Amino acid sequence: MSRVAIVTGGTRGIGEAISLALKEQGMKVAANYAGNDEKAQAFTQRTGIAVYKWDVSDYEACQAGCKRVADELGPVDVVVNNAGITRDGTILKMTYEMWREVIDVNLGGCFNMAKAVFPGMRERKYGRIVNIGSINGQGGQYGQVNYAAAKAGIHGFTKALAQEGARVNVTVNALAPGYIDTDMVAAVPPDVLEKIVAKIPVGRLGRADEIARGVAFLCSEDAGFITGSTLSLNGGQHMY
Repeated sequence: MSRVAIVTGGTRGIGEAISLALKEQGMKVAANYAGNDEKAQAFTQRTGIAVYKWDVSDYEACQAGCKRVADELGPVDVVVNNAGITRDGTILKMTYEMWREVIDVNLGGCFNMAKAVFPGMRERKYGRIVNIGSINGQGGQYGQVNYAAAKAGIHGFTKALAQEGARVNVTVNALAPGYIDTDMVAAVPPDVLEKIVAKIPVGRLGRADEIARGVAFLCSEDAGFITGSTLSLNGGQHMY
């Protein structure tokens, strides 16, 4: 029987690569998205992966969305909390709304999704939850107090929830990407991007498929003895 996986923010960039990697593992994948219907439908046509629209910062929407996936595909065995946004600015310029929105989506979304699926995983004594953190949640970043706080919170959330799931075969891990060659990074001015790459020991940006392979391993049957861990994929830029 194929495992059922939900990937939030699963139709673009790193999320798309994760959705494809889990499909290649033989899972039935539900790719969640919050925004562009046209691009989501194009993703389905291109990949054959079903898409489901809801806002992960909305608790009730997560409850309803996960129930719909379970009704249509089967009990949810795997969740990858990948959905994330940025609202950058120094604290002098950052509004409360910029702070709240990033915390609610990036960190609140992890709680909302886990709350929706954890009881069923516990009952069936199987589950894989992988939360996408960030190098900037580990080391901080100028102009990103909201994003860095949310991502750092993800790492703590992961360790705490892992302790609740360990005895019932529900593993909870995090993966912290460095700078990856996505649309978000492509929007960085070339001179700034050059300085970023100069600080990466391997001398290049990461690729989305490299992140996806790490996630796919943590979601696999083979990763049952790994829980509460953070896998850092950053080209050696931040080591600890």
